[in-house]
Amino acid sequence: MTATHPTHGARGATGAHAPSVKRQWAEGLTVFAAVTLMIVGVLDILRGIMGIAEDDVFVTTRNYVFEFDLTAWGWIHMALGVLAVLVSLGLARGAMWARVAGVTIAGLLIIANFLSLPYYPVWSVVMIAFSGFVVWALCAPRSGTRAEH
Repeated sequence: MTATHPTHGARGATGAHAPSVKRQWAEGLTVFAAVTLMIVGVLDILRGIMGIAEDDVFVTTRNYVFEFDLTAWGWIHMALGVLAVLVSLGLARGAMWARVAGVTIAGLLIIANFLSLPYYPVWSVVMIAFSGFVVWALCAPRSGTRAEH
């Protein structure tokens, strides 16, 4: 049994060129962003539920400049999580609006997690990192764009 691999510029059964490596890479990054944003959204929803239901889960810090009621932080994280899940579904379908909304939501998640660092420090740093990966994956040049040439 031998495996065949198309070469660069090879034509498929329909006569069209095989997808370029850059196009496959860009599509892979979009899928990565969609899955990661879905995970971040679900985890942020759970974090929101924790903030709303059980305020004693979080560390309390005195004299914090951006101090909010933990229930308010819970609702903020819940809303951002729901938006992130909805946008990730749009990304999975390849919608251009979802790419723009995904960068926006991931940016808002980074800001919200930065502002809530004193309440749940390690988790906030992890969520900032995941959201940063989403921004990177969605801002990477796509096949057929000006950045590629």
